[in-house]
Amino acid sequence: MSATPLDLQSTLTLNDGNQLPFLGFGTYEISGKEAYNAVTWALEAGYRHIDSATWYENEKECGQAILDFCNATGTARSEIFYTTKLKVNSTYDDTHRAIQYSLDQCGLGYIDLYLIHGPLGGPEARKECWRAICDSQKAGKLRSIGVSCFGIRHLEEILAMGLATPAVNQIDLHPFYTRTAIVNFCHEHGIALEAWAPLVRGLRFDHPVIVALARKYNKESAQVLLRYSLQKNYVVIPKSVSKTRIISNTNIYDFELEKQEVVDLDGLDEALVTDWDPSDCP
Repeated sequence: MSATPLDLQSTLTLNDGNQLPFLGFGTYEISGKEAYNAVTWALEAGYRHIDSATWYENEKECGQAILDFCNATGTARSEIFYTTKLKVNSTYDDTHRAIQYSLDQCGLGYIDLYLIHGPLGGPEARKECWRAICDSQKAGKLRSIGVSCFGIRHLEEILAMGLATPAVNQIDLHPFYTRTAIVNFCHEHGIALEAWAPLVRGLRFDHPVIVALARKYNKESAQVLLRYSLQKNYVVIPKSVSKTRIISNTNIYDFELEKQEVVDLDGLDEALVTDWDPSDCP
């Protein structure tokens, strides 16, 4: 549980000392002008953490929206935390090329957090990718580095290399998929947890427990789910293309779930995978 009151600008200190805003804006399956507009609305609403990926094909639009917002408002680039991800696990050289591609696409000068998007490709490919990512971090191209959708075995493999410990593991994580073993492993090794589907993709908005809590606190189901993650000390990256919903998802700081309510929400676990779960892949 979070020990101090949270607000829209609250950050989590990563194992490398960098500050990652707890509330981010996800851009999965948003492209083109829609992506540019959504990121702009999010920044205007107070988000300071934007999550993209080469896989999403919107790095250019996300970067341009950040640059235009900074120029229009006098906001420093350093105040916006930008994440993107490696699309394909391949060789050391391919990974360096992929990182440069993402830098060129976003136009932001550096990337705040760069993740291996998934563990596919086998152990040797993952190790080569991680070596390249660690070297790019040393070169100043990447501020923080981490992984996404990694299982315990994949994390152990990376840790055994003796290089940098991932700062983040971004996974499918919510009351209906609590991932206890992976969560505990990450806590033990100082790896921050980031929930990429904190709203369960809307699949459980009507669940009786969620609805009851929403009524009690005069909140929406989405806001209850986001508050749950924050109180678990998880970073969240809800996604929407609706300006109203983007703003609504920031209204989660004027209430707090009781400790027992968080425990009750944990009890809803049904191992519900909202998109994909490669955490057991070879």
